[in-house]
Amino acid sequence: MRRMRNVKIVATLGPASTDYEVVRALFEAGADVFRLNMSHGSHDEIRERHATIRRIEEETGRPICILADLQGPKLRCGVFAGDSEELLEGAKFRFDLDTAEGDATRVCLPHPEIFAALEPGSTLLVNDGKIRLKVIDCSPEHADCEVIVGGQISNRKGVNVPDVVLPLAALSEKDRADLEFVCDLGVDWLALSFVQRAADVEEARKLARGRAAILSKIEKPAAVTAYDSILAASDGIMVARGDLGVELPVQNVPPIQKRLIRGARAAAKPVIVATQMLESMIESPVPTRAEVSDVAAAIYEGTDAVMLSAESAAGSYPVEAVTTMHKVAVEVESDPTYRDVIEASRRHGKRETVADGIVSAARQIAETTDIKAIACFTQSGTTASLAARERPRVPIIALTTEMKTARQLCLTWGTNCAVTGTVNRFKDAVISAARAARSGGFATEADQIVVIAGVPFNVRGSTNILRVAPCEERLIYSADPE
Repeated sequence: MRRMRNVKIVATLGPASTDYEVVRALFEAGADVFRLNMSHGSHDEIRERHATIRRIEEETGRPICILADLQGPKLRCGVFAGDSEELLEGAKFRFDLDTAEGDATRVCLPHPEIFAALEPGSTLLVNDGKIRLKVIDCSPEHADCEVIVGGQISNRKGVNVPDVVLPLAALSEKDRADLEFVCDLGVDWLALSFVQRAADVEEARKLARGRAAILSKIEKPAAVTAYDSILAASDGIMVARGDLGVELPVQNVPPIQKRLIRGARAAAKPVIVATQMLESMIESPVPTRAEVSDVAAAIYEGTDAVMLSAESAAGSYPVEAVTTMHKVAVEVESDPTYRDVIEASRRHGKRETVADGIVSAARQIAETTDIKAIACFTQSGTTASLAARERPRVPIIALTTEMKTARQLCLTWGTNCAVTGTVNRFKDAVISAARAARSGGFATEADQIVVIAGVPFNVRGSTNILRVAPCEERLIYSADPE
């Protein structure tokens, strides 16, 4: 099933999208990647959803990517005697380690690491930033605050500390258990929540032991500051605008989003734009005009993927949300302005390897002559990712002997992934590429494709050959006889 677009769609599974019929409908509507949110659902539920996706993959013969999103270290306050309290602007309020039920003057915050890091003048945000407090005085056991923006605070509401790098473990005990579970299950990507530093990524990578690629969610100011080092340590990036928009002024988020996308693209690593993309479709079959513009803007910026969260996980119209996102992507990519924007943003920065030069040449050849597709043979996925960085005008066919690689590449812009048999000669590679192009509807026997491969075959990092090849096998054999 060929997608008539390059940007990928990530759909989160949840209560509204657990049944086989719904998941299959989401896939057919355009979902390329399915997200399993480890903040919700038991391991048994996650296992069932994973099995459903793999069943659809087997039935359709098309690789499907599965992304497991770890919860991360969530910071929450304790409980109140009356379940909730109203905090008034200018009032004093204390957070402390006392587990007694809270009232209008105090509540437990069972995170001593927060108090260790706070300083007078620090900001605390509660309930997705609706309540804002300023620290007046603090110790290792408490923080006396002034309410800057009041509102209702209730049991176990989330607490954000935007202007402090917290000495929190990157992975909680729950995250470690979840990571081991989903890696054994066979997911393709791990998304790390609340990353603050590159060391957080390295810790997860050691635990994953190569079983899944690592994607860092940028949702804290500290992560924005340390973005370059986090990007270098990660295999992919998610612009998680929910918490990012809480911990930073909302007007800061759009330029940050643009910078994060450009950085990931320059590094040839996939980037997802996420959170509230079609939020109104949780309850409405039709999105707002602003939401459609938001999705379109991310695509114009060159993102690899756009993501649905509650829209597909818990909303009333999950299939309609995916369909809408697909239609927006198709419309944007058919706009001549899209090509102008994408090509103008192409960064001619460091080109240090043979593979860099070959994929750049492949793109130029495809734009100069009547080439129908660029076929990349790739073991690790790097060559296909480099080709995607170029954002060529023709489809990219990623051919690999590794199902794991094919699944992971489903997150990368423009890649059409297929598992092929082992090839030992370049002629065999060209024939496999031509067959994939014809069977996938990318080309006919009368057409030509560009084939990228490496000798020796089946070795990571060996990309060193580019050939313009016909799609008619007779011509391939005659041009390259035994």
